[in-house]
Amino acid sequence: MVSAMNLAILTDLHGDRLLRYRLSAAKVRRQPALLHGHIDGIDDHSIAAIDRIVGERNMGQVFLDGSNLGGLARAIRRRRPGVRIITFCHNVETSFFFGALRSHRTPKAAAVLLANALAERSAVRSSDILFCLSERDGRIMRRLHGRMPDAVLPLAIADSYREEEEISADMPKERYALFVGGGFYANIDGIRWYLRKVAPQAGLKTVIVGRGMERLRDLCRERDACLVGQVADLAPWYRAAHVVIAPILGGSGMKTKVAEALMHGKRVIGTAEAFSGYGPAVLASGDLCRDAGSFAQAIRHAATLDLPAFDPALRALYERFHSFTSARERMADALASSR
Repeated sequence: MVSAMNLAILTDLHGDRLLRYRLSAAKVRRQPALLHGHIDGIDDHSIAAIDRIVGERNMGQVFLDGSNLGGLARAIRRRRPGVRIITFCHNVETSFFFGALRSHRTPKAAAVLLANALAERSAVRSSDILFCLSERDGRIMRRLHGRMPDAVLPLAIADSYREEEEISADMPKERYALFVGGGFYANIDGIRWYLRKVAPQAGLKTVIVGRGMERLRDLCRERDACLVGQVADLAPWYRAAHVVIAPILGGSGMKTKVAEALMHGKRVIGTAEAFSGYGPAVLASGDLCRDAGSFAQAIRHAATLDLPAFDPALRALYERFHSFTSARERMADALASSR
């Protein structure tokens, strides 16, 4: 969602002067290539193709959508020293994949960490402009790679809200707490902790929507939670939810689930990690929980409230801080001030 927002903003700012190059997801298995940042579609072929395009079209700047693309940043810096390189960091990848390694201690996880750490180091060293999502990420970037970002551009996502009048027959009829997220480690670890430690004392049914969560099926049965999986449209699930939960314990960057809940006018109950990078107004609008007991207490309290299906005050926070309009203004200002 962040990549889609970045593309929309750059298209709006540059019009037909913008050229998008989509990297393939080809896997590189040769260790020397991985150590040179050849990951996530960066390889000799894509580097050569991008270098040729930059030269033929006399391009003045390249926007890299992720610090994992540091192998490309290094190559462009060497071949085209006059080109301005802008890197937008979705996470501090070194920190993110260190968390993944701690969650699953496997040789593969260690190799992924090393490859991303080396690529990110190249991105930091080769970029003229570095953007991060939060002040916390900036501090971690400086500690790990010796450089603060040039600007902090908080997460923004495209507006997909629409009013949904009908509730699907397969939705729970009782009030429920909604968790939305895909099956990567921070979501899996967080919702597993929630189901084990919080759900039994929360007093609201738990509904989990997202791709790749099937490994939690047995635990969901034990805790009487509804595991829905991937859906074509999130709008009705948000609309029918009483509250949205964000029990995230690790990771990096900012959590899109909080901005998405605000977009749908929903109150968020979450951990400090879930709210990391969000401003005081967003923090004040939800419930920040320090442990399982306070999380369960916040949900029990919310269950006693007559919360609206759509709260315009929460929606206004999305529009003010995490919408296309707000993000475009911030990026335009940051790019102009960095010239």
